Amino acid sequence: MKNILVTGGAGFIGSNFIRYILETQPETNVTNLDLLTYAGSLENLKDLPDPERYKFIQGDICDRKVVDTILKDNDIDLIIHFAAESHVDRSILEPGAFIRTNIQGTFNLLEAVKKYWTDDAAGMRKDVRFHHVSTDEVYGTLGTDDPPFSEETQISPNSPYAASKAASDHLVQAYFHTYGLPITISNCSNNYGPNQFPEKLIPLMILNALNGKPLPIYGDGGQIRDWLFVEDHCRAIWTVITDGQAGEVFNVGGENQPTNLEIVDLICGTLDQLLPDSPNVPHSRLIAHVKDRPGHDRRYAMNINKIKETLSWQPRISLHEGLKKTIIWYLNNLDWIDEITQESDYSGWEKTNYQGRDNQ
Repeated sequence: MKNILVTGGAGFIGSNFIRYILETQPETNVTNLDLLTYAGSLENLKDLPDPERYKFIQGDICDRKVVDTILKDNDIDLIIHFAAESHVDRSILEPGAFIRTNIQGTFNLLEAVKKYWTDDAAGMRKDVRFHHVSTDEVYGTLGTDDPPFSEETQISPNSPYAASKAASDHLVQAYFHTYGLPITISNCSNNYGPNQFPEKLIPLMILNALNGKPLPIYGDGGQIRDWLFVEDHCRAIWTVITDGQAGEVFNVGGENQPTNLEIVDLICGTLDQLLPDSPNVPHSRLIAHVKDRPGHDRRYAMNINKIKETLSWQPRISLHEGLKKTIIWYLNNLDWIDEITQESDYSGWEKTNYQGRDNQ
């Protein structure tokens, strides 16, 4: 598989993955299809290694003509499907966009590759792969004493975002069982790292703290997540694609379970160390508990035994190390922050999402 199509490659994880591939796979060509919505930016793809092996196409995964043309013109034999609406808060405010992109878009891609990768005489090609990047949120929520999510956990989504991703997971698996399309799926935990759009928890807290703004914590801040450094995730995806069997699903996580409040405390403490002369020290004084969002899942945790035992993958970057790397990246890339927030009307979204959430 030498000609990759990455969907959503101008987003956070997609852009990190493209950079990872260009750095580690010298004989691979990458085509990036991205609509450049609010969370996707060409700012994420500056100074790529070996750029002659990279091509960008602005377009919509829901546009069948665009997808068909890309597959044919670039002889695509591998798709890594990142493109998705991905923020729970936005899915609560505007669920229609999630249904269109995450379900209809995935269906459109599957139909296109099914046609392009099928030989009338020989049937479905075996030297191709469709890899679908999904989320742990399709499993729903866990109680305090419940075992972590495994690949056998029943799908039970609780937000419009999670429901749309669960539907796309089912579609991808159906095309394997019905048409023999060679697919793999990875369900990852919360990613963090460089280039993450600032609406997500970790970059939001970093940027608000730098600007002396309140650090809004939903409810009591006791929600538990598993945090995965994006570089570890990119390595896991490539491992699943190259070593995993077609039709398999793999959970990917960072093997940690801090509360959101603990994450914010770690960020504040790291900023205190890195910026001891800041007028906002101690940054923890900026923490403000606000009204929780509707249907907020309490706990996620990932059992990653399958990928560890079957494919010999495990996370390399600890949470403390990854958070420090992330914070330093944001401190060194303030121009990126200005560009990404201005082109996306980030301040308008922030006002809409947090208005009416008075401090508790």
